[in-house]
Amino acid sequence: MRVLVVYCHPVPESFCAAVRDAAIEAIHAKGCEARLVDLYAENFDPVMRDDERRFYNDRRPVDPALEAHIEHLKWAQAIVFIYPTWWYGLPAMLKGWLDRVWATEVAFELPKGKGAIKPLMTHVSKIAVITTCGAPRWWSHVVGHPGRKTILRGIRALCARRCRTMFLAHYMMDTSTPKSREAFLGQVRRKLAAF
Repeated sequence: MRVLVVYCHPVPESFCAAVRDAAIEAIHAKGCEARLVDLYAENFDPVMRDDERRFYNDRRPVDPALEAHIEHLKWAQAIVFIYPTWWYGLPAMLKGWLDRVWATEVAFELPKGKGAIKPLMTHVSKIAVITTCGAPRWWSHVVGHPGRKTILRGIRALCARRCRTMFLAHYMMDTSTPKSREAFLGQVRRKLAAF
């Protein structure tokens, strides 16, 4: 299986980096191929400019900087998103990546007139989210897990009809311990291996 790992964290030595490494290790251990998109390391521009927005419904993006990202999406059979949950959702960098790359004629086709959006990511059969949250699990549920819903409901709707999903979160990250972090890394390896 071809697995695209979309990683989003500005700090190279963050715990999310350890999560990324554990995930890639688990993917390779299963004999799968992995590609890494590190949004901060490549200085991805998440800002959609006025002309890009004006023509968003009419054509696929024309910015050459997006071509490699579009090619990664076409290549992938599974996608693993790894990011910190900030303000209960996705970091702005990752949201901007979704805005700009998961676009018309790339991830979906808009109908002419009335009708349903046609998914174009039907080659993707698995999506996983691995995140860290400062909040406790119960509060994240009260708030509604907006980041989780964006990816595992909204993005999933553009993928294969029976696309499987997985969600893992290390809650209470701000008060985590070496023991809780190590246990979470073990969980990442086990869950991805089974997934």
